[in-house]
Amino acid sequence: MQKSEPVAGGTPALEKALAGEELSYGDGVQLMQEENLFVLGSAADKLRRDLCGDTVTFVSSYYLNYTNVCAASCPLCAFYRKGGESDAYTLTTDQIVARAREAADQLGATELHIVGGFHPKLGLDYYEKMMQAIKAERPKVTIKAFTPAEIFFIARLTKNSIKEVLSRLKTAGLDALPGGGAEIFHPETRNKIVVGKCSGEEWLDTARQAHELGIKSNCTMLFGHIEKPEHIVDHVLKIRELQKKTGGFTTFIPLKFSLENTELEQKGLVTAESPSPYDLRVIAVSRLLLASVLKNISVYWVALGKKVAQVALSYGGNDMVGTAHSEEIFKAAGKSSGTSLEELASMVREIKREPAQRDTFFNIIRRL
Repeated sequence: MQKSEPVAGGTPALEKALAGEELSYGDGVQLMQEENLFVLGSAADKLRRDLCGDTVTFVSSYYLNYTNVCAASCPLCAFYRKGGESDAYTLTTDQIVARAREAADQLGATELHIVGGFHPKLGLDYYEKMMQAIKAERPKVTIKAFTPAEIFFIARLTKNSIKEVLSRLKTAGLDALPGGGAEIFHPETRNKIVVGKCSGEEWLDTARQAHELGIKSNCTMLFGHIEKPEHIVDHVLKIRELQKKTGGFTTFIPLKFSLENTELEQKGLVTAESPSPYDLRVIAVSRLLLASVLKNISVYWVALGKKVAQVALSYGGNDMVGTAHSEEIFKAAGKSSGTSLEELASMVREIKREPAQRDTFFNIIRRL
């Protein structure tokens, strides 16, 4: 990494980051609590430019949620159902293949992003048949499916090891894992926002095993609810440590919590979504903490909103995730989703950056 130019008025932690030094936990907390936001953003933007240049990438992606039935009951989630509700559903293999065909043929999707609830009655064969059927129908589409949290649950439910589940799914056609279910690793926050889901350490261990089998993944962090700044730093540093060991993460995606229709809202534990300056701070600090090991920081416009997402691309972000056709999880919490490659490209050009369509593994397909 090239050494960035100095930024006037920064804290010692910021000076370390700009000198190319790895930041400590204490440095990260200092940046979250003390650093001037505009100075912080300027530093993150310089590091982004050094690492990634002025290209902003995104993938043509179709989100396929195979079930909303879930054994977990997380207060942060507006998507899950317990199975008896009128809007509870589980897709058949034929329905999934039909959607995959539509995604590839009509929407030009190169990636299927497949996630769902922790269904208490689906066997491993359901997931294997899903992968096999999609690949038989559209072999060129990349299948990015099942978060580490889902893999952990499937292994427990079917009494298989995590390695066995991952190996069988890879054989069936799985190409990569999405990074959901990470939420916040620190138990002080996690135990209040997650019920019936793996621990932070179990999520990290599942991701590690995937990487060791040659399955790449992204990684996420859900912020803007009840976490403390220390928990943000703790989470990002745990991602950094695993990345040093495996190199298996393709990008880090800080996900802004969406409040509407969640139990956290209904119980009054969170009364408003996080303000934009906080969102930008989290993204900038993530860039500075991960600069030495993970090149890509993704800005999820579905959660942030398109205008704030554009600003976040000047606070360390270099990727806009993707088109998110048919996304249901954030939609359940009141966020609109689905856009075109052309609109994403236009958003990038508006801020004088260079848009490019990529594949799941951050290879450039074409400049737009």
